[in-house]
Amino acid sequence: MATSVLTFFNNKGGVGKTSLLYHLSWMFAALGKRVVVVDIDPQANLTAAFLEEDRIEKIWNEGDLNDTIFKCVAPLSEVGDILDPCLQNIAPNLYLLPGDVRLSRYEDVLSEVWPNSMGDNNLYRPMRIQSSFWQVMQRAAIAIDADIVLVDVGPHLGAINRSVLLATDYVVIPLGADLFSLQGLKNLGPTLHIWRSAWEKRLENWRMSTESQRHPTFFLPRGNMQPIGYLCQQHSVRLDRPVRAYDKWVNRIPNVYRELVLSLPQESVSQSEDPYCMATIKHYRSLIAMAQEARKPIFHLTSADGAIGSHANSVQDARKDFEILAKKIGHKTSLFQEGIDPLQNTIPDEGIRSSRM
Repeated sequence: MATSVLTFFNNKGGVGKTSLLYHLSWMFAALGKRVVVVDIDPQANLTAAFLEEDRIEKIWNEGDLNDTIFKCVAPLSEVGDILDPCLQNIAPNLYLLPGDVRLSRYEDVLSEVWPNSMGDNNLYRPMRIQSSFWQVMQRAAIAIDADIVLVDVGPHLGAINRSVLLATDYVVIPLGADLFSLQGLKNLGPTLHIWRSAWEKRLENWRMSTESQRHPTFFLPRGNMQPIGYLCQQHSVRLDRPVRAYDKWVNRIPNVYRELVLSLPQESVSQSEDPYCMATIKHYRSLIAMAQEARKPIFHLTSADGAIGSHANSVQDARKDFEILAKKIGHKTSLFQEGIDPLQNTIPDEGIRSSRM
């Protein structure tokens, strides 16, 4: 049985997507779940959050042939095949398949074979390339017996992200309180529908082909890409922009999400009462910079890192916030069983340390 894949996705950047995924991966690991994090953003910001620059440089330039997502799929662009991924063990229960700035080269490969994956013959290689990210994710999950795969992608609607979403079971959409996030949501909803429909046609075409009979052990993702909710950044009030300017956009999100993402009728509901709004993410102010310097999540900051006084209280608040959010996502993705409180399995803080590789 394939391991569930959860992708954080919005084609609008600057909405805290990478930071959210980083913190939730640590929290899931603390809750006793084995997590594989895959960085499929060519900017590799998530990789930079987990690993020091010297380590990243060594992986990119001197590492093994299979220690980034790009290296695992790159042989497909020539005459080779997918490589089994080599994962970085960040902490107990937490593993990373690093990103790679060279991944942008793979965009053209995916674009070229997309039409061929609906052809009448020679389907195997196009389908293998289109599903290559999923194949690598599942191999990574098998390697460490993962409970879930978390994926970070860039803010665009190109061929790389289409391939990632085809590999995705669940989608969480991070948003900001602004026009651009709302417009991004309007673009994203119809795109998910188009990609899902196009992949269903390709799966049916594959099942009807003679090649599928010649490759009985070649499995493909279902392309569910089920939206399970959205997250909204808490706005930071500016004197030149009153609160009502933010509220104008925030209050429009619930109906846009219902209509264009879920294809449901509009309802008169505020974001604070919207069951599809999973959380309002606080900005945590100076704690973000402090956590980046310490290379650890906010909720693992200590007095030695400078988290004293009101900062110490904010650290505890952050821990509670991410515990609650992890539980919500865990129940929606069946990572946690209904009626079971995963917080009872929390690993003590001293059981988690960021590796210095």
